Amino acid sequence: MKYIIILGDGMADDPATCPNQVTPMMAAHKPNIDSLAKKGKTGLLTTVPKNMPAGSEIANMSILGYNPEKCYEGRGILEAASMNIPIQDNELVMRCNLICIQDNKIKNHSSGHITTKEAKELIHHLNQNLSTPAIKFYPGISYRHLLIIKNGGKDIDLIPPHDVPGTPAEQVMPKPTTEQGRQTAQQIEQLIRASWDLLNTHPINLKRTQQGKDPANSIWPWSQGFKPDMENFQKTHNIKAAVISAVDLIKGLGALVGMDIINVDGATGLYDTNYEGKADACIEALKDHDLIYVHVEAPDEAGHEGNYTLKTKTIEDLDKRLVGRILNNLHKIDSKIKIAVLPDHPTPVKLKTHTKEPVPFLITTLGENAPDTTETLDEQSAKDGAYRKLECTQFLKTFLHETP
Repeated sequence: MKYIIILGDGMADDPATCPNQVTPMMAAHKPNIDSLAKKGKTGLLTTVPKNMPAGSEIANMSILGYNPEKCYEGRGILEAASMNIPIQDNELVMRCNLICIQDNKIKNHSSGHITTKEAKELIHHLNQNLSTPAIKFYPGISYRHLLIIKNGGKDIDLIPPHDVPGTPAEQVMPKPTTEQGRQTAQQIEQLIRASWDLLNTHPINLKRTQQGKDPANSIWPWSQGFKPDMENFQKTHNIKAAVISAVDLIKGLGALVGMDIINVDGATGLYDTNYEGKADACIEALKDHDLIYVHVEAPDEAGHEGNYTLKTKTIEDLDKRLVGRILNNLHKIDSKIKIAVLPDHPTPVKLKTHTKEPVPFLITTLGENAPDTTETLDEQSAKDGAYRKLECTQFLKTFLHETP
């Protein structure tokens, strides 16, 4: 048996806040996904434990069978793993966004999706002026970068910038949650404030402003943690697995648990990603792997932008250009194929941020139809699916071990 998990990040939404209670998943023309739903079974999956934030890192951990309440150490450490940055036990690692602040308020979390080339130059500029033997910035992709502080204190409230668009930056500065975090919270706030002058006057941002683009005029660190202890995926399940994603977070999660990382040219983590390339890479990887985890970020980004039409289109692109292309090429694989399609969490266009509501999912073994009564995959129909409702790590156990 070969396994494929197709993950549409943030694909789910909230019917109550959508036009006519029709979510993008309901509105999208997605014949390939719906055909899989008809042939297989659907249900709802809680991906985020009650006492944890609705982050992609937590939801994807759950989907891959890891208990985030035991393994979660922040988003930054996962992205560091994807970048092959060696991390010492005493190093506090955190995501560091390049964000846009306008009129003293956080305008957006992505600086208008600044290019990787521009961002690398800005991160280099920050290192030249702010790094010390204990502090260093590492460039990533687009607006997503890293900050590492040696001997830092973890007990800090660092608010994700995508959760507070329109909020005055002064109201959401780092705050210690214990005395042990006080010095590091002050350190991070000083870095944020120091970045303002350095970035606002940089030629790249002056040019972006002239072009009508959002300047990347502030850093915003968040999701801090230390190196976690996670079991090897292949050793646990006796399955050789690989990850296909443009997002450092997802690649890092795979790397930490020993999954192979497959990079695809033109995979951007945005709406213009190379869906076809991801599909082809999935088929090729199935020849010498047992499980492929294909992650697509685009629906989540559309949700954060509050763009209903764009989110619907990203789901249609995922269906036609990724799922459809995979299905059309599975004849090249001499094995039974089991497929799952699901989001990791909702990113409602009305809220522009993640929520913890259960997400719809489907599981089907091709050629061995065992359908329930559902004929589509969306937030409403999945309530009637045969799986009813699963909790966190139950998904992977069901996917790998249930027979049709």
